[in-house]
Amino acid sequence: MREIAVHVSRADQVDNPYFYVAFDVPVGTTRIDVAMRYAKAENCVVDLGLLDPRATDYPSTAGFRGWSGGARDRFFVATDDATPGYLHGEMPAGRWQVMLGLYKVPAEGADVFLTIDYDRAKRKLEPPPSRTFPVRKGAGWHRGDLHCHTYHSDAAGSPDLLHEAAKQADLDFLAIADHNTIAQRRYFHPNSSADLVFVRAMEVTTGAGHANVFGVDDWIDFRMTKPGDAHTLARLVHERGGLLSINHDKPTIPWDYELPETDCMEVWQSNWMAWNWISLERYQQRLSSGLKISAIGGSDFHQPARLMPEGPLALARPTTVLWLEELSEEAILAAMKAGHGYVTESPSGPHLALTVNGKPMGETVSGPVFAEADVGGAKGDRLVFLDATGVLVDHPIEDDAWTGRFSGKPKTFLRAEVIAEASRARLLSEFTAAISGRSLPWQLRGSDIHSQPIRRALSNPVYIEA
Repeated sequence: MREIAVHVSRADQVDNPYFYVAFDVPVGTTRIDVAMRYAKAENCVVDLGLLDPRATDYPSTAGFRGWSGGARDRFFVATDDATPGYLHGEMPAGRWQVMLGLYKVPAEGADVFLTIDYDRAKRKLEPPPSRTFPVRKGAGWHRGDLHCHTYHSDAAGSPDLLHEAAKQADLDFLAIADHNTIAQRRYFHPNSSADLVFVRAMEVTTGAGHANVFGVDDWIDFRMTKPGDAHTLARLVHERGGLLSINHDKPTIPWDYELPETDCMEVWQSNWMAWNWISLERYQQRLSSGLKISAIGGSDFHQPARLMPEGPLALARPTTVLWLEELSEEAILAAMKAGHGYVTESPSGPHLALTVNGKPMGETVSGPVFAEADVGGAKGDRLVFLDATGVLVDHPIEDDAWTGRFSGKPKTFLRAEVIAEASRARLLSEFTAAISGRSLPWQLRGSDIHSQPIRRALSNPVYIEA
């Protein structure tokens, strides 16, 4: 056993929010146990992670052994198993490092105490889980959630409970984006199937912004410390053939880095009332500047320790709906990047399929346009067409199977929204019931609830060539 005491200060936090404590692992070690203690307080939060000797300074492409953020104060890593959030495998001798994330440090600093145990008992060397490549043949609309969490990061619930929740929601695909780790693949790789395709994901989580990485099996280094590091993040993702999405860019967790080359933007996270009108405004501004970024949504659902009933704060609220030629991870990623889909309030939420001059969402057209938006399940609400200048047309939706039309010369892009009117009172009532009389979440005020339009579905844009 080894005991290490360190003092961390605000000066350390300013210098680098990641503080490293090195220790040497002897030859033949098959398991390491690490425990951390400090005086926890509202103004003192220290995160926890681990690197092995293969790790380098940022950006590293190897050596990651796990991250639990502030969710745990102890973990183990062995050749055959590891604490959720951590990776089992080879245990190379040499200099390892405990990563301390200096999330909140009080003015007087904090004393952090680490206890490190080594074990050399004989253990198997278990390989990492192999990917599976399930395919469900047949073209059509497919529903999924692109942002959720298990106990491999800061949720209480297990991967198999989240799996059950996804089946309960009747989803076709699910991306499990645990914070700063890929340990969740231990369950989701072997359990991906043609009934429910699991999409590889990881949420890059820092104090200055969050982003989802999709379609990459490798760990992506999250230790960004400068605004320009976002471009390094994009390079790391794209070099590995993945997609990068900026998450929930709004007052609660804004994106304070430079805007990198990004494929998608999470314009809708959790219930619409969770400041999503701000995310949508920022998305509108980026489209209006000429950027081509696909809109996606995700619940950011943190699976509890038991299966929960469906409701406005559950998994797949909202749901991303994609047109796929087949259901497979490859097809899902391609449709996300192309913008061939829309976001709706739930798996049974309004359908919204926009075509412009016969071309689907995500494509580019030129000249005067004729647009059709097929809307389902939103009678009595409103359909709005928008371009870079704002709202062009506002239609009442006359039936549950209805087509809205627009012709003209939109600027830069054309997209559509379904806005609650007949359904508004019901949606507000469901939201109020879900919070069970507690104070409003997400630092909301009553005026926000009553003044903001409630979107029920958002299309991806069709881009207009000048």
